[in-house]
Amino acid sequence: MADSSFSSDGDDQPLRLPAGRKADLAAYVTEVGEVTVSALAARFGVSADTIRRDLDQLDADGFLVRTHGGAVSIAVMPSTEKKLDVRLRLQRSAKEKIGALAAGLVENGSVVMINAGTTTLAVVRHLEDHRELTIATNNLRIPTEISPKICRDLYVFGGAVRLSGQATIGPIGFQFSDSGNDLDLHSDLALISVGAVSAESGFSTSNLAEAMMMSEMISRATRVAILADSTKFDRRLFAQVADLASADYLVTDVAPPADLGHALRENGVKVLLPPNPSGAE
Repeated sequence: MADSSFSSDGDDQPLRLPAGRKADLAAYVTEVGEVTVSALAARFGVSADTIRRDLDQLDADGFLVRTHGGAVSIAVMPSTEKKLDVRLRLQRSAKEKIGALAAGLVENGSVVMINAGTTTLAVVRHLEDHRELTIATNNLRIPTEISPKICRDLYVFGGAVRLSGQATIGPIGFQFSDSGNDLDLHSDLALISVGAVSAESGFSTSNLAEAMMMSEMISRATRVAILADSTKFDRRLFAQVADLASADYLVTDVAPPADLGHALRENGVKVLLPPNPSGAE
């Protein structure tokens, strides 16, 4: 029946309002445990892009774990802290390639800001030959994974803790204990892992607070490297982090599609790719 709980997404088929659909979608994922985007699109009668947007937001809100191609119910995992561990297993090969490339941008003795995420953790694993780094991060896993011989100093930004992502969310800053004034912070390089890259909307992520923190890291860096595997191409998430021109590098595993590649070149972004094993151009 038609009532105020239905609306149209631009065609003749009546659809549930997003709030209602998202609630039903979350309940269904909880019921089945694991499901694909295509199966959800067929079940709810909406496009795959609509389902992806719903899953991205439900993931950001902590109702499920977004995976490449679908979603997994948090109920099938011991706790929400496993969310990051699930992500560590996704696109593992691509992330390691990106991590190795991004580590090559880090100079000994430099100051580096690193945001939370599994791709930036891959960078840390490739810094073993670096020395005298000053690292500032909101990634709570980095202090446990980085070797003391790499760092001169390691700082973790304070704020609220997102247990599911094992990260802090708060302002980029530290205060003088006596005056309460924020220190003016600057880095030589910002390594920023994002959830989506688009020619139209630039770099984006699902969580607003994370987007604000990432944007501030970018604004305080001399050079900026965006880290994103190819599954993030031609997507747009809830919160914009920065436009394309804000980055110096996009470090990825596969060459971007033609339109995105053109937009990156037009905005002065250098795309860094792993070497081709075959030696072909």
